[in-house]
Amino acid sequence: MEKHAEKLEFEKAQQMKEKLGAFEDYQAKSTVVNPNIRDVDVFSIASEEKDAYVNYIKVVNGAIIHTHTQELVKNLDDDDEPALLAYAIPIIRERFNSISTDIILPYEVQLEGEGLNITVPKIGDKRRLLDLSEKNLKYYILQKQKQRASQQRKQTSAERILRTLQQDLQMDVLPLHMECFDNSNIQGSHPVASCVVFKNAKPSKKDYRHFNIKTVTGPDDFASMKEVVHRRYRRMLDEGDTLPQLVIIDGGKGQLSAAVESLETLGIRDKVTVIGIAKRLEEIFFPGDSIPLYIDKKSESLKLIQQARNEAHRFAITFHRTKRSQNFTTTELTSIPGIGEKTAQKLLSHFGSVKRIRNARASEIAEVSSLKVAEKVKGYFEGQEEEE
Repeated sequence: MEKHAEKLEFEKAQQMKEKLGAFEDYQAKSTVVNPNIRDVDVFSIASEEKDAYVNYIKVVNGAIIHTHTQELVKNLDDDDEPALLAYAIPIIRERFNSISTDIILPYEVQLEGEGLNITVPKIGDKRRLLDLSEKNLKYYILQKQKQRASQQRKQTSAERILRTLQQDLQMDVLPLHMECFDNSNIQGSHPVASCVVFKNAKPSKKDYRHFNIKTVTGPDDFASMKEVVHRRYRRMLDEGDTLPQLVIIDGGKGQLSAAVESLETLGIRDKVTVIGIAKRLEEIFFPGDSIPLYIDKKSESLKLIQQARNEAHRFAITFHRTKRSQNFTTTELTSIPGIGEKTAQKLLSHFGSVKRIRNARASEIAEVSSLKVAEKVKGYFEGQEEEE
């Protein structure tokens, strides 16, 4: 170990240290206690509020060959240590195949079995064995306490953020499943909406959904929000999916009120927490409350809400641009006299782009649609070339 340390080989030095510790531990457990103490079983017990611990030391031919600590769950009506010890001893002896007739205990206990010799030592080597067993218990319980404390400290960052968010929004449950909605209708054209899903404070992209607005004419953010929220949760209810704990609406009081109307119509208003976030001051609005909540700008919970809002906005904008691009492309084909939207989509689906349709032979276009369509398409693009 020291040689590795001198060479700055710290990982190898650590491995040697662990092996040395294991060897010393094994050596201590195998120490000869007293050649005159032949075969004996040593038991001690200690307890906490809900649990009890029984330590067992097995001595064979005067040497400790095994130690073990058994955990017991205490019953509400069984808080008596002697009774717990009497219960555990036969189980432990059977587990380790002990046939020793000599048993060392901290006090007299009634045990079943013939020929058992129970000793409650006050001094000497047997007392030292009992002391060792009790020290083992203290060490074991201390390690359990450290382990429990460590587990509490090892709360994941996601759990910490979600608990902070739960506290900030005064929710009854942890928002493990969040959904955020956003609308997009640049210059009033091609209105679409998005719904992004976060699970355990992380984006769950496979659950993202986008929507074409179907029932709203023109740019109406409130009506569009009402439509998509209704469609989203109507379908989840029909399919038996679990509802989110938190719904975030990108927008102020108007969009929030529209979303709440849909939740009320579906009868799930009291089953989810719904909030709106206004972009300008990052205000958090609750239904029916005109006074917004301002979460600390450095708070991890606000950052999570902002992340969901930004992701919903990005997803909506991406889908909107795709729709506009598809529309512009289709419009170019449908501007050809005699070419309808279905024919245009059929040609685009086959050729992949307007450029490939332009460069295709009439016979290739005719195979997809008809000779009449092919003549119209080729005539249109040839006419463009002559103008150019």
